Amino acid sequence: MIPYLARLLDIIINNATIPSDCKEAIVVPIYKSVDRSVVTNYRPVSLTSALCKEMEQVIAGYLRQVRHTNKWLDEGQHEFRS
Repeated sequence: MIPYLARLLDIIINNATIPSDCKEAIVVPIYKSVDRSVVTNYRPVSLTSALCKEMEQVIAGYLRQVRHTNKWLDEGQHEFRS
């Protein structure tokens, strides 16, 4: 399965396009506390494709590696580092 995911990621990067499934989410209200009749007592949670989430993590990890290797951030910029 990994070769297929790698190929899909390669196509996405080379074409500079994101599949529409990755752009869509189902938003579900999750109850927080106290009175259920008050709208502010709910928080929205977006349900998105697990495949798109994994690809996002792969791309983010790659960008962190490139940023670190090329020393794009000054040593004083700690909040942008993990």
